[in-house]
Amino acid sequence: MRRSPKPDWLRIKIPAGEDLFKLKKDLTSRGLHTICQDAKCPNMSECWNKNHATFLTLGNICSRNCGFCSVESGQCEEPDRYEPEKISEMVKIMGLKYVVITSVTRDDLSDGGSAHYKKILDKLKQDFPDLKIEVLIPDFNGDQKAIETVLQGNPDVLNHNIETVRELYKSVNRQEENYNISLSVLNYSSSRKFITKSGIMVGMGETTGQLKVLFSELLENGVDILTIGQYLQPTPGNIKVKEYITPEKFLELKEMGETMGFRAVESGPFVRSSYNASALYSKVSGIL
Repeated sequence: MRRSPKPDWLRIKIPAGEDLFKLKKDLTSRGLHTICQDAKCPNMSECWNKNHATFLTLGNICSRNCGFCSVESGQCEEPDRYEPEKISEMVKIMGLKYVVITSVTRDDLSDGGSAHYKKILDKLKQDFPDLKIEVLIPDFNGDQKAIETVLQGNPDVLNHNIETVRELYKSVNRQEENYNISLSVLNYSSSRKFITKSGIMVGMGETTGQLKVLFSELLENGVDILTIGQYLQPTPGNIKVKEYITPEKFLELKEMGETMGFRAVESGPFVRSSYNASALYSKVSGIL
């Protein structure tokens, strides 16, 4: 088990440059957020240079307070009714070919924000017919009506992160029932014949055996694509890292996932749920 200081393979150059600064300024001037910024993603510059980005919708305040997440929790604001137009404008400015739309969890809204997702999907599909769109949704408390509302927007990929193994759910401020709800979200998407994706973090105390069970349960519920990344404690107030997983172990997990039956697996220390998203979509769909 290894803790701070971080091992060499977890050292990365901080994104910088005039183009990146201008994009951040454009986003800020429109009141938009990207999960790339809010969740302190180490791959931000690489992804933006590859013409895909992840927009954080429904504000940047979450109604839940998960122990692993750096997004602020508290009193949420009303959704921005002009957000679909603002995101469309940024897609054009950034020249995006693949976009991921995600959000904070909005338990304060009767539909969890699902109608807002659909408005964004409808606007982007109208303005950019060739744009590929992945939605990374919260669990909507398992409400199938809310999930169906999102799917009616016809996303190219439905992504919902299960985050960790069943045994660790209580340690990250979630109940085991939330694990079952996440599986039901993925199952519903798959049953509707959408490309379905999920992601997990490792280094939180899970075992290889527990991961194998998790992989099996994801496959049983129709998940096509799996992402696996290192959990990194974003602030002193978040749960601590239990172990820094080696690149060799990440490769083993990738091979295990592929052997078990996932159609595409991305696994590595800096992998996040949106990392290399367009390539994973292309591998599964044969498009792009």
